[in-house]
Amino acid sequence: MRRPLRNPARIVPIAFLGAIAVGTVLMMVPASRQGPDAAPFVTALFTATSAVCVTGLAVTDTPAYWTPLGLALITLLTQLGGFGIMSLATLLGLLVSRRLGLRSRLTAQAETNSLALSDIRRVLLRIAATMLGAETAITLILAARLWLHYDYPPPRALWYGLFHAVQAFNNGGFALYSDGLVQFVGDWWICLPLIVGVVVGGLGFPALFELAREHGRPQRWSVHTRLTVWGTLALIGTGFVSMLTFEWANPRTLGPLDLPEKLLAALFQDVMTRSGGFNTVDNGAFNPETTAVSIGMMFIGGGSASTAGGIKVTTFFLLAFVIWSELRGEHDVVIGRRRIAAASQRQALTVALIGVALVGAGTLALISLTDDIGGEQALYEVTSAFGTTGLSTGITGDLPDPAQVLLAGLMFVGRIGSVTLGSAIALNTRRRRFHYPEERPIVG
Repeated sequence: MRRPLRNPARIVPIAFLGAIAVGTVLMMVPASRQGPDAAPFVTALFTATSAVCVTGLAVTDTPAYWTPLGLALITLLTQLGGFGIMSLATLLGLLVSRRLGLRSRLTAQAETNSLALSDIRRVLLRIAATMLGAETAITLILAARLWLHYDYPPPRALWYGLFHAVQAFNNGGFALYSDGLVQFVGDWWICLPLIVGVVVGGLGFPALFELAREHGRPQRWSVHTRLTVWGTLALIGTGFVSMLTFEWANPRTLGPLDLPEKLLAALFQDVMTRSGGFNTVDNGAFNPETTAVSIGMMFIGGGSASTAGGIKVTTFFLLAFVIWSELRGEHDVVIGRRRIAAASQRQALTVALIGVALVGAGTLALISLTDDIGGEQALYEVTSAFGTTGLSTGITGDLPDPAQVLLAGLMFVGRIGSVTLGSAIALNTRRRRFHYPEERPIVG
């Protein structure tokens, strides 16, 4: 008889729910909040969920509402959530391969360059080293800039650098400034390290490991790494051009900036829209075209087994290749001289459609729970929560408690949903020993 908790599809959500529960209790401790009273339950729950699920949505003014203890808890929960996602996703991949036969394991290893089960310890150590190394480098750069250019005392500069470095690499999005990072809109020494941290953290450990091993030899990359890297670059380029085009003359966003500042702000907002969550301009002031593009980017998200959310870059571009092959009348879907398994195509379609359903249902639910927000704002907020992006048009704190609980649930589902769904599908795959007669219904 199979024990339910041995199924990783159940272990992951239980582990994250436990972390959220503990985080909620700690955030409700009076010492975590400024003032004499403890934080309300919903506020603590929302903040803990946002931190553990590395989202960055906030219902309060983070630096003004929470004490140093509360901010330290947010940092710790974000770090645990980011490392947990990467390590658990890697472990799930190894557990899945363990269920396969020798031939299937060798095939999967050859096609995906996955590691053997005996390498679990080394995998986790490399994840930790990569994460801590990147966060240390970003911390030092930010701290030096805040100390030397903005005259922050060294301890404060180091704390601000560490907090934002952890948020950047883990795609968290919490900031220690009430207006986000608006005051640094033209500062390359602040914005560029954060951009690099978000992009690297959003690529995912499998892609990062292969890039380190096969640097300078892209022809040897696996299909996963090719889709992740080239897809990420394509999305960054598309979002960057869109941001410049639609916001160039907007007096409330890029309009007042000079050319270098426009370029930096457009790149920063573009990267953060994928899952980073920081902002150097007012997201609520975007033109409708920019908002529409941002919603699409948040829905796609980052790389698989990364700190980013969304349906994932590989899912999106795999479906694009499926559509292209169908339009060309090709029987096989081929990427980089590799034929994509039908099971992978079905999994990508399943993840994408479930994501669409969750965002659609969440948007309708949010509208029904509130009286004074439009469909565009509701869709933006819901997509940001599901994609664990953390960007907002400024309405999150004004939402009623039921709406905030709804967004917290979407953050949780969006963070663990794709990993859990993928492992559940893979672990429950079974071969049917017979086939029914084939029939082709009319499509379209």
